[in-house]
Amino acid sequence: MRETLDLDLARKVLAAQPFSVLLGTRLTAFGDGEAILELDLRDELLNQNGSAHGGVLGYAAENAAAFAAGTALGPGLVTAGFTIDFLRPAKGETLRSHARVIRAGRTRAVCRCDLTTLGADGAATLCAVAQGTLAATDRAPAPEPRTP
Repeated sequence: MRETLDLDLARKVLAAQPFSVLLGTRLTAFGDGEAILELDLRDELLNQNGSAHGGVLGYAAENAAAFAAGTALGPGLVTAGFTIDFLRPAKGETLRSHARVIRAGRTRAVCRCDLTTLGADGAATLCAVAQGTLAATDRAPAPEPRTP
């Protein structure tokens, strides 16, 4: 039987990811087949045109999809496949990555993720959409929080 994740344990898993800690990623919602990650779009995460680097969007979509899949499959997951479509430059104060499980089986889950930027006024702009397949593994991560 797989271990069930709750918001507290999911946040510990996020805190155990050195790259997520480096980016300052926050898990703001988790459960019922969904997860939302947010991170502030500081200068170090932008490209030469002043929008979020595509690698940052890819990370945010893939990681949010993994957390959404974790609500269905438990904590031991790896990404089996992933695609992203960039719709417009990601400019704003915050990047929000909202992933939802589309279908979950015994060992795999397919998730969709919408990436939006939030402006200083709170207005949301859709900048990318992604889809990923996550596969369950036999081992669950040991969520040991890391400090920056």
